[in-house]
Amino acid sequence: MPSFDIARRGKIWFIISLIIIIPGIFSMCTRGFNFGIDFTGGTIIDLKFDQPVTITQVRDSLRPYGLDSSMIQLSGETSGVESSTDVMIRTTDLEENDRKAVMASIKESVGNYQVMREEKVGATIGGELIMNAVMALLISWVLIILYVAYRFEMRFGIAAILALVHDILIVLSIFSFTQKQVDSSFVAALLTIVGYSINDTIVIFDRIRENLKLHFRKGGDVFELVNRSVYQTLTRSLYTVFTVMFTTFALYFFGGETTKDFAFALLVGFASGCYSSIFIAGPLWVLFRNRAEAKKTTQRAVTAK
Repeated sequence: MPSFDIARRGKIWFIISLIIIIPGIFSMCTRGFNFGIDFTGGTIIDLKFDQPVTITQVRDSLRPYGLDSSMIQLSGETSGVESSTDVMIRTTDLEENDRKAVMASIKESVGNYQVMREEKVGATIGGELIMNAVMALLISWVLIILYVAYRFEMRFGIAAILALVHDILIVLSIFSFTQKQVDSSFVAALLTIVGYSINDTIVIFDRIRENLKLHFRKGGDVFELVNRSVYQTLTRSLYTVFTVMFTTFALYFFGGETTKDFAFALLVGFASGCYSSIFIAGPLWVLFRNRAEAKKTTQRAVTAK
């Protein structure tokens, strides 16, 4: 058995996760999230400048007002290139005085323009759509449990879902701590993280099942079983997460401002998914299995009496 015992240290891994999750839940209940305009609605402004401008110029003019994360798009005949005279800005809902100050800052920092359109818009992700997304997620978890229970056993399915819940709570906690913007791309990031994490967990569970059939019999050391299975798949898991995170780091550091929060969510989720697959899912399965065995032993003792 490998020298570093992962399975027997399950309580340590659970405590490490709870150190983040419990304060995260408290932060979510007290501070909440920094919802973007997809959730709260906002203002759309179409401007036509006298000279071509870049997205960076417009974003820099919005930065002093904390609006540098606004969605900025170039349009018109020169759409698709680095500069254009036609710019669309979608930002949070602004009061009249704030709007005038922002417009003056754009004119002073970027150049003269004509306002082609200015209107307030509602949230594109309403409460009903959020509930539908949550319901879809819950239904997918039930289906995962049923599928894993069919291919493996029920304890595997429950452990896999708890590992997914762990990953989502970690991401939500970090975003509540940092108050990074939560918008439609964040929802897409969560779904991506769920798909990545369950795949990595299933690989380890599949190896546990194989080793359970081939090398371990009744009365074998279940901790050794999990450790052996994790170490047999460890190289594959680390190569996968490093490859994915390298590309996500590139997206975070070299991508545009509007993709930074999306990339940050992926970075946190991929790291948490790798951690939960290696350190959380297996020990959870051991915990459930040992409790089931203890219950059976107790029932046999009662029956024997």
